Amino acid sequence: MINFKDVFADVIFEALDGQLDKQKISMMIEKPKFEHMGDMAFPCFELAKILRKAPHSIAANLTVKISSPFFEKVEATSGYVNAFLEKSTVSASVIRHVLSEKEAYGDAKLGNGQAVTIDLSSPNIAKPFSMGHLRSTVIGNALALISDKCGYRAIRINHLGDWGTQFGKLIVAYKLWGNEENVKRQPIKELLKLYVRFHEEAEAAPGLEDMARQWFKKLEDADEEALSLWKWFREESLKEFSKIYELLGIHFDSTNGEAFYNDKMDRVVELLEEKKLLVESDGAQVVPLEDLPPSLIKKRDGTTLYATRDLAAAIYRQDTYGFGKSLYVVGNEQTLHFKQVFSVLAKMGFPWAAGLVHIPFGMMLKDGKKMSTRKGKVVLLEEVLHEAISLALEDVLKKNPDLPAKEEVARQVGTGAVIFHDLKNYRMNDIEFSLEDMLRFEGETGPYVQYTHARASSLLRKGKFIESDVELQIQDPQAWPVVTTLMAFPEVIKRAFEDYDPSQIAKYVIELSRAFNKYYASVRFLEENSQKHARLSLVYSVTIVLREGLRLLGIQAPEEM
Repeated sequence: MINFKDVFADVIFEALDGQLDKQKISMMIEKPKFEHMGDMAFPCFELAKILRKAPHSIAANLTVKISSPFFEKVEATSGYVNAFLEKSTVSASVIRHVLSEKEAYGDAKLGNGQAVTIDLSSPNIAKPFSMGHLRSTVIGNALALISDKCGYRAIRINHLGDWGTQFGKLIVAYKLWGNEENVKRQPIKELLKLYVRFHEEAEAAPGLEDMARQWFKKLEDADEEALSLWKWFREESLKEFSKIYELLGIHFDSTNGEAFYNDKMDRVVELLEEKKLLVESDGAQVVPLEDLPPSLIKKRDGTTLYATRDLAAAIYRQDTYGFGKSLYVVGNEQTLHFKQVFSVLAKMGFPWAAGLVHIPFGMMLKDGKKMSTRKGKVVLLEEVLHEAISLALEDVLKKNPDLPAKEEVARQVGTGAVIFHDLKNYRMNDIEFSLEDMLRFEGETGPYVQYTHARASSLLRKGKFIESDVELQIQDPQAWPVVTTLMAFPEVIKRAFEDYDPSQIAKYVIELSRAFNKYYASVRFLEENSQKHARLSLVYSVTIVLREGLRLLGIQAPEEM
């Protein structure tokens, strides 16, 4: 498709006789705040210093020199050159391009097939999958989908929390108060109850913490009973987690958790020693870092830590996948930890350390407070998903009782509502959990976008639309905001990848839905006239882009609702 921003930059470059770099001109071009001010604007204030003229005078001179068949008119206003695109020609060009590309519209070649590993979700085994885990899961999955769209090969890694002293605590709790039948019947709920009880009892009996440390030591030493219980807890957890991932439509290329790196940490310590990076500090082994606290590699008792494990994981992933980028979708409370880990890898002389990126995010709050597994204050994600699906089914039965595949549509709408509620927010913002807000059909919600897609699909069915590359010029002025929004899709995808920000795509599909619904209310699409085919071609373009935008967020787009 013709990039009209580039066209505008070219004509300004020529009008300026090369006095300003073309790339600089392109970066300066803006979208005006109001539609009546045009489709693109070039500010002349920076040029005032170079040309030693007033901005409004420069704008007036440039306007006279600019001409292009793609511009309806060009105006000088308050120091800006405002360009108005020729609507019918540009509309036909945009529609033609979307229809020819289909779901490939917006594809980019930024990655050139390079691997990008994405560390996402990573719940702790033997604990419930709470709403608190949703953020890493859906942000990471969206980034994987966006990475693929931008020409990378995304590798999803579920770095399970399957090691550590919490398993010593759980073994103690199970041996003291557990019941095998209860755990088999409801594994996660029963294990959570035991974990919470351990912390309650430990407040009055601190000796329990010592017992937990002893049992974890047994686990590290491959004690048969400890290992057997750990494996059982892990298997039961994975069975439960897989139900949630299936509901969300998320898969992983690797579920190697913390335990997988137990035999790979000695190599890290050896490498650090070889490179003379380890320093003793109060009996512990640390790597001193510039402008950061030292990274603790080995405690006084010789045990390794999270940093050691993450160093081993990064080296293993580079050896295995040869990634160009490696993303860690982990809460913002771990920012310092990842700065230290990345700095240590850079000091070790690994050039690929420059491709490591921490993608932090804010918290999921309940009544303004952080959810805590330890205190038993959690909202279980599986329960939320089932409730969302149930409420979506109620809504479907009210509005469209004869709808085929009602249960499947309800699943798509319910899970989509939960995912969209998270992803429409900039990732660094905290989110207040609200099922009611998630499921609204109006406003900035997933169901609103899905309903818009279903409405547009219904129009195509009723209009018996058959795709063809003729009569694509639309005369409706109300269609223009839809066309300009469609035009912006490839740029939105690139920006969402560069900023690691799926919310830009969520906000985009809301904007496209609003523009389309406004257009929908203003014309009769099914009326037999010379504009019917062009109008329905635009509707079809909207369904393609809405479906692809939702897909990049990990959400399905029902044809009927």
